[in-house]
Amino acid sequence: MVAVAIGIPAATRVARASGVEDPHFVVIDEVAGQWITLLFAGVAWKTVLAGFILFRGFDIVKPPPVRQLERLPEGTGIVVDDVAAGIYALVVLQLLIRFGILRS
Repeated sequence: MVAVAIGIPAATRVARASGVEDPHFVVIDEVAGQWITLLFAGVAWKTVLAGFILFRGFDIVKPPPVRQLERLPEGTGIVVDDVAAGIYALVVLQLLIRFGILRS
């Protein structure tokens, strides 16, 4: 995935240059996580909204192992925790679609 491949070294450079461990102005990690969430979903406003809410929820709550991944060094930790949150959101979103709770 391009956002992850570019995001890890870019986030590492920005973190080093800014002196901030996890600079909040780096958003490539959010893009990657959201993209993963919506990977197999149809483009309907309800699906996109549900995916956004699910991703943000998992990104904020950080269930295991998301919190542990955040502790990885530099850009890896910045990006990979959002990838994991995106995977959690992807699974839940697909279950909602599969069981007809949400239409894609």
